[in-house]
Amino acid sequence: MSEEQTSKLSLEAWLMIGFVVSLLLSTTIIAIVSAGKDTVFSPYDTEKEYANQQLTEMRSDLGEGETNSKDPLNGLGFTIANTMSTPMLVNDWKDPHRTLLVIAAPEKPFDAAEAAAIHSFVTEKGGKVILASNSTNAQLVAEEFGVKYFDAPVKEDETTGRYYEVTDKDDARISPDTRKIWSVASVNQDVRTMGNGYNNPCETTDVQAREINQCRMPVLFHRPTAIQVLDEQEETNRKVMVLAHASTSAEILMGQGSDNPTLGEGETGLIVRIDYPVQDVLDEKPNNDYGKIDVTGSIVFVSDHSVLANHLWSQDIAEATGKQQCTSQLYVDHAHTCWNSDSEGLYNSQGDTTWNGNSLFFTALILDMMELDNTQMSTTVTSYYENFNVVFDESRHVSSALSMPFTEAMGAIVLLTSDAVLKWLIILNLFALLAIAIMVVPEKENWRHVFDLTRFRERPNKVDASLYHQRVRNAFLSKVRQFNDLTREEFARKTPAEVMQLVRDPRLIELVSSNRVFSNDELRELIPQVRRWGK
Repeated sequence: MSEEQTSKLSLEAWLMIGFVVSLLLSTTIIAIVSAGKDTVFSPYDTEKEYANQQLTEMRSDLGEGETNSKDPLNGLGFTIANTMSTPMLVNDWKDPHRTLLVIAAPEKPFDAAEAAAIHSFVTEKGGKVILASNSTNAQLVAEEFGVKYFDAPVKEDETTGRYYEVTDKDDARISPDTRKIWSVASVNQDVRTMGNGYNNPCETTDVQAREINQCRMPVLFHRPTAIQVLDEQEETNRKVMVLAHASTSAEILMGQGSDNPTLGEGETGLIVRIDYPVQDVLDEKPNNDYGKIDVTGSIVFVSDHSVLANHLWSQDIAEATGKQQCTSQLYVDHAHTCWNSDSEGLYNSQGDTTWNGNSLFFTALILDMMELDNTQMSTTVTSYYENFNVVFDESRHVSSALSMPFTEAMGAIVLLTSDAVLKWLIILNLFALLAIAIMVVPEKENWRHVFDLTRFRERPNKVDASLYHQRVRNAFLSKVRQFNDLTREEFARKTPAEVMQLVRDPRLIELVSSNRVFSNDELRELIPQVRRWGK
């Protein structure tokens, strides 16, 4: 007889219900967690409320313009991309030695695996990284390179310190914030030991010609912390450069009054660059050859993410939001130094000391980090900036409630592959598998001898527990009959004594001859013995 049809929901319906419920539940939870949080420090978000805190000006300057432009203020034409998934995938990217990863304002800390992947990206693949943060969310990555982030802002002395003046929309002076500091940075020299060029300002023409070895540029910071290179963790085979630092008297606001430490002359780092020589990287060589070349892996730690934001990146936006140049009368009226009058700045410089926005410095830095001057690489590669990639890491940010579910889903999928085609194939395959699972399968007559994969139900009639003993006994006797090659009639004619002679095992003889009812526990002990009998 076939199984009696019921009105219960089918398995396919339950699968569909479970999928919809889990989708709604996960989307709701992610949306609740990210509710009230807005995306900041994104190169793509143009919302006016947060426009000055985004990286859209940086993306525009690096990505727009002619593909071989030499004007750092008119777009460079780098290939711009972003990643929403984990940095664990950086080593799978195409041409990592021609790729710069920009990580600005990480709101979520890195884990050990991600930090190790970034270290391998720089030291083994020749990748380039700029990590800008004023919190310890970047600490695990910094530790991989022997660098420490302090979880407190730097404060300059109000009288002699290196802070800049800011005015409001009515051009009135805002009460000075000595945590908004300036420094004069080198691109590829340690300013603590820099000799020639220490007082020379880098001008726009120097950056265009990439002649920035013997000059420095002013950089403005918005409440940075301090970073410090830990000498005891210093690796060999690398070059460490403190590109910018705060003044010797600058304090780290970790406590009150005398509890605030000072790190010493040149030790309160603001920008630190570490270069690694990397050999045997595959790329296009001159004469249409393809083989191994030597490159340089670089990572730059910046103690403040705002240095890349629109309000400090663009000179026009900075001036519109009240940042003052050294020509402002405020520096004279309140008798504190600016970068053109401080002994550690560009004092007595013969060139133009105007601050051109942080864009000039970081553009020069990026151009120097890229392999544009690598003579082992074909000029068909190095002559065109579009052959080099700038990737903005969006995975460290908390997105809005609407975009967060999509971002998290895409991040989980990209964990499986960094290939764009395979990524979409995975998505399509998931939908295809779901469609197959919920597809209506024609119902079959569910006879007991039919093994039907589309039905997951227990048999209609359960075995009566009182019959367990009899079923085990009958199964064993069938095994004895088959082992001795007897027909049913021949075995039925055997006397009890003859059957016991065939069995021989005393424990099993008791099973077939005794009228005693065995308990379930006893039957469990006998079943393995029944299976072994005759072997």
